[in-house]
Amino acid sequence: MNLSARNQFKGTVKKITEGAVNSEVVIEIAPGVEITSIITKVSAQSLGLTEGGSAYALIKASNVMVGTE
Repeated sequence: MNLSARNQFKGTVKKITEGAVNSEVVIEIAPGVEITSIITKVSAQSLGLTEGGSAYALIKASNVMVGTE
């Protein structure tokens, strides 16, 4: 599959927290570096995500917000 998202990070599913509708998925892309995503519970199940399994975090955004206190 080819995707237009340029930021593609392969990693290991570190943790899946299932809710009633959504699941929080934490992917470790390097030691100590994690990306967290909220996806539907059905999507997590359809993808066959399991803790310890491999997955990609794909990021496509037209802007990034930065803030300070």
